[in-house]
Amino acid sequence: MPTKFKELLATDELIPLFALGRLVDPIILEMVGIAGGYRGFWLDIEHAQISTTEITAATITGRANGLDNFVRMAPTGYAPVTQCLEAGAGGVMAAMIHDVDQAREFTSWAKFPPVGIRGLNSGGRDANYTHKPLGQFVEDANRDTFVAIQIETLGALEQADEIAGLDGVDILFVGPSDLSMAVGVVGQFHHEKLWDAIKAVASACHKHGKTWGCVAPDPQFAQQAIDLGCRMPTFGNEVHAIRRGIAAIQEGFQDFLGG
Repeated sequence: MPTKFKELLATDELIPLFALGRLVDPIILEMVGIAGGYRGFWLDIEHAQISTTEITAATITGRANGLDNFVRMAPTGYAPVTQCLEAGAGGVMAAMIHDVDQAREFTSWAKFPPVGIRGLNSGGRDANYTHKPLGQFVEDANRDTFVAIQIETLGALEQADEIAGLDGVDILFVGPSDLSMAVGVVGQFHHEKLWDAIKAVASACHKHGKTWGCVAPDPQFAQQAIDLGCRMPTFGNEVHAIRRGIAAIQEGFQDFLGG
């Protein structure tokens, strides 16, 4: 079984992540696991449709390869949150949060009463398909379920301190593409305005004894983020991996491919 993200966060370890969205296949995840270095992955259902069956297969493969996981989603309702958790996801991450109230509501969807408002069903993987007693299931889920809040809008940035202080929120997660757009320097990942915003997120997390994650577009960005306390950097996804793999093959065989 993989070490859970919440257990890893209690250590000083770096927790490198891989992401998948458009090509969610167990073979890709097994290749990531065999390659080594990664401690987990996340699935993106904000930008692509991923079925519950695909999430189930991905999380089974992850567990077989020692990789914990979470699912990124739009904060549209509690049902998608619980469906992901029952499919075997170790946690959930909210995209496009605009204020602390929205972050608080999303967190409540991932937790059972009295902590949150999640509906109780023991037929999923998180209750071992009915093998866990209900009381133990609720206790374990409220303790172990991982919740992340993305900071990628001006509203979330302005209230990063309040969001970081919420009970039940484990990390804040910087989305540099949207955050760079929000602060007016879209795609300029090394611009001072973007890093001023990222430093504000890092400071809010430090104040509340929490860490933060990010998507790292390049090694320089990753190093600067880690120096500021980022513990969960994302290094690549399946689309980038395939694109770069094709480019490497083209370069190696350029004499035969033309163009």
